[in-house]
Amino acid sequence: MGRTAATIPPQESAVNVRSPYAKHEYFPNTSPPAGTLLSKEDWPQNSNAPLLFQPITVGKTAKMEFKNRIFVAPMCEYSAEPGTGLPGTWHLVHLGAMAVRGAALVMTEAAGVLPNGRISPEDLGIWSDKHTEAFKPIVQFIQSQGAKAGIQLAHAGRKASTLAPWLDASTMSKNVSTAIAAEGEGNGWSDVWAPSAIPFKEEKYPDPIAMTEKDIEDLKAAWKRAVERADEAGFDVVELHFAHGYLAHEFLSPLSNKRTDKYGGSLENRMRLALEIAEIARATLPAHKPLFVRISATDWHAAGEKDATSGEYISWGVEQSKVFLQELIARGIDLMDVSSGGNDVEQKIAVGPGYQVPFAEQLRASLKPESRIPISSVGLITNGTQAEEILQKGQADVITVAREFLRNADLVFDWAVELNAVVNVPVQYQRAWTRMMRK
Repeated sequence: MGRTAATIPPQESAVNVRSPYAKHEYFPNTSPPAGTLLSKEDWPQNSNAPLLFQPITVGKTAKMEFKNRIFVAPMCEYSAEPGTGLPGTWHLVHLGAMAVRGAALVMTEAAGVLPNGRISPEDLGIWSDKHTEAFKPIVQFIQSQGAKAGIQLAHAGRKASTLAPWLDASTMSKNVSTAIAAEGEGNGWSDVWAPSAIPFKEEKYPDPIAMTEKDIEDLKAAWKRAVERADEAGFDVVELHFAHGYLAHEFLSPLSNKRTDKYGGSLENRMRLALEIAEIARATLPAHKPLFVRISATDWHAAGEKDATSGEYISWGVEQSKVFLQELIARGIDLMDVSSGGNDVEQKIAVGPGYQVPFAEQLRASLKPESRIPISSVGLITNGTQAEEILQKGQADVITVAREFLRNADLVFDWAVELNAVVNVPVQYQRAWTRMMRK
């Protein structure tokens, strides 16, 4: 007589169990989570595991463990319903795809802490409770795949109310003559803030309004509430966006900050707002959640960081970034992600493979062992061998990847194959990865 479901002995039965991370809907259990190095006892090729796939713990207090050292960088998608800042299905699929495929941390694009803090009318925001609720299913899905969910908080400053790049700088169609998103049908806005009334580029970008002290106080209150909402939405990590020529970077750099009050002039004054925001964020975010900061280590200004004659700072650069890093550590940040540029329209960037890695290396080397925090590097890191070499040389502790993930969603698995490592793959996809999961 044949066997039926009712006649299978208990010791022979198998159950497609639910993932312990799937708290809101059913997903099969992938254990350990995708992107996690499998045991060297079962997979001898993992006996000398690449650093890239070894876990890292971030935060002296938070002590949050990430399953590998490949993080997803924030990438603007310009895909929120215009004017709302609300994430939708595109964001769920875009971010969820990288969570499914083994990234340790999946970070949202920059979310404006105020409506006038978005880069474009279609960028994300987190200035209302509606945003908190809209982010929750995205956070829950990322976490259900065994990844950590991060959000980058930002204010775009003088680079706000601008167009999606395919309208301004498309390779597929004729470019428009301005980067400004018009009011009305274009969903732009006129209250574009900056430390000083200096546009990023005359005619091409909005003419900004120099912020008053009240504006600054309102801004700080908005950052606090944004951190609270990020926590309420369930995010594991919050990153403060102090890079790429957006508002905090504009205050840091002498190129864009010509103020004569306590927020301008000296390095101490130019750092003041960013450090106040960092203090607020750390005091607001629960201690068990890490706080990251992204900076531009240099403006890539043609004349350098200092005036050759007077020795005064004329742009933002590595020397000031080292001081800033120490001040941020004193205020409790847990990781710095080192990028560059974005604040000088005439910047001269020496683009090439790993072109920003030296900045991460210099900042990391400036720290004493007892005060060291993980440093992340980003920028044209396009293969596993290159990424592993950066970690082995001590140039960075984490690799953050943006466009290479857009070119290759399976980047984590492909880099594991390249480095002869075996990491777990979602059980739904394992039959496609026999070339890696082979003893």
